[in-house]
Amino acid sequence: MSADPTPSLRQHMQRLAADGIDVVRVTYPDLIGTDRARDVLLDHLPSACDHGLAFCRAVYHTSPQGHVVPVSGGLDAGLPDITVRPDLDTLIPLPWEPGVASCLADVTDPATGLPAPESPRDLLRTVLDRCAEHGMRPVVGPELEYFLCDEAPASPSGWKRYSGATGVVYTAGLRADGDNHLLRTLRLLRDMNIGVTSGNHEFDGGQFEINLTHSDAGSAADRAFRFKSAIKELARKEGKLATFMAKPFNDAGGSGFHLHLSCDNDEGGNSFDDPAGPYGLSATARHAVAGILAHAPALTALANPTVNSYRRFGPDTLAPWLIDWGLDNRSAMVRIPPERGSGARFELRLGDASANPYLLIAGTVAAALLGVLTGEEPPAPLEGYGYDTARAAVLPMSLPAALDALEADTELTDVLGKDFTASFLSYKRNEIERFQRHVTDWEFTEYAYHL
Repeated sequence: MSADPTPSLRQHMQRLAADGIDVVRVTYPDLIGTDRARDVLLDHLPSACDHGLAFCRAVYHTSPQGHVVPVSGGLDAGLPDITVRPDLDTLIPLPWEPGVASCLADVTDPATGLPAPESPRDLLRTVLDRCAEHGMRPVVGPELEYFLCDEAPASPSGWKRYSGATGVVYTAGLRADGDNHLLRTLRLLRDMNIGVTSGNHEFDGGQFEINLTHSDAGSAADRAFRFKSAIKELARKEGKLATFMAKPFNDAGGSGFHLHLSCDNDEGGNSFDDPAGPYGLSATARHAVAGILAHAPALTALANPTVNSYRRFGPDTLAPWLIDWGLDNRSAMVRIPPERGSGARFELRLGDASANPYLLIAGTVAAALLGVLTGEEPPAPLEGYGYDTARAAVLPMSLPAALDALEADTELTDVLGKDFTASFLSYKRNEIERFQRHVTDWEFTEYAYHL
């Protein structure tokens, strides 16, 4: 061994070895919520814990196509390191990778010993610490949708939807899932122990939703991050593509990332419930909703973080693009489900599946906290079917507009942190610049023959 293990680490290693595990995959989220990792042989785990694993900080500034984006602290600083240490409390075996366990990691700047400014996991921790100062302990239940695709070499993208069946909304079994993808996936995720409960085929052909239990917000973000990574990895093992892209197909709807949010109080009760309050909601819940509405334009940048995200917006899509809330109304941006008591909560329907779980949850919780601190009441809830611009303001309808709204919302960015905000804005504005220079298939089809 390269370092002497502590008693706690020795116990972990003995348990892993007894389970036939000889490799630990140390994983952490990058700025867009995809996983970065290194496989560590079990005998070298003590060194990884003691000294950490060195990664280039610019991994946070690297585009999906592998280009290093010029964000402060990366290229301009000579591509310095970050230090990544295994968080052994998060160790879990990977059911589809014999001999491999995975754990999340803590990321620090070796120059300061502090969390790396771009670390999404640490950003969420900072926001949750602010909440704790005010007696709020957010509880989150994530809901995520994705499309499964088969290889299609003749198509422009190289992929097609796994199923073209129509009218199979909210179903299970072979009618919409001829290869039993959902059953295999549910069982493997169950064995991964990340709180998966159920799943079904969703609205469009080849689209699925798998539900996760609710938990404290930090654990919920960890589990949503691991869930997305696992779904994509399981599809790769079968030669398929699972994508959480917001809207991958012109002839289908998009994929959402809905968050159910409540708060525990110091006594362990649900601080959103109040049978005597308007709508059965406490002042804390109503103020939290008002905060979400007030900061919704800025929150859109975190909830809908890609150029593609805004293809999902529009009338009759069931994707919210107006700033409103309603009682058990799925056409509203913020929906209050009918349960009260311990089940009192709101559902933010704004996010799409491409969102980084840590950033979406951090932004949502920060907006709710600001609402509670301000103490304002929300307007009257939406009645009937929404999507009426005469009744509610419009959200930013493009990524540039959403980033401008985030930059302008200094109350929210003060909670999120100026260093993180500057990095996120620089990274995403570079994405917009690259997109604006790219010639799309639509442009060629529209213009080439006639002009």
